[in-house]
Amino acid sequence: MLDTSGLTGAVERFADRLRAAPQSRLQQGAAAGALALARDLSLRAQRIEAPGEPPLTMPDAGMFAVADQLVVACNDLAEVLRTAPADSPLTRERDEALAAVRRAAAASGL
Repeated sequence: MLDTSGLTGAVERFADRLRAAPQSRLQQGAAAGALALARDLSLRAQRIEAPGEPPLTMPDAGMFAVADQLVVACNDLAEVLRTAPADSPLTRERDEALAAVRRAAAASGL
């Protein structure tokens, strides 16, 4: 099994900061960045789960829902990754997703 605790932990921390952020900070780009990240994580999960199928785009449910969308997308990806063996090539996918989370969290300014 592939350990995804680093990925889910990083997303939970970022989501908590998004939930605590004032509306003005969310409007200044933090929410848009988080939605882009949620969409990226969702697409990663869909590509692994259903290769060859056209992926669906996560809708924009508004700036106050983006933290929850991010957590859902991450949990979907983590579940797909958890079923992979520890020496799977999907470790790279996990590591790339974690790097994307860290970049988005840093860019958000939260």
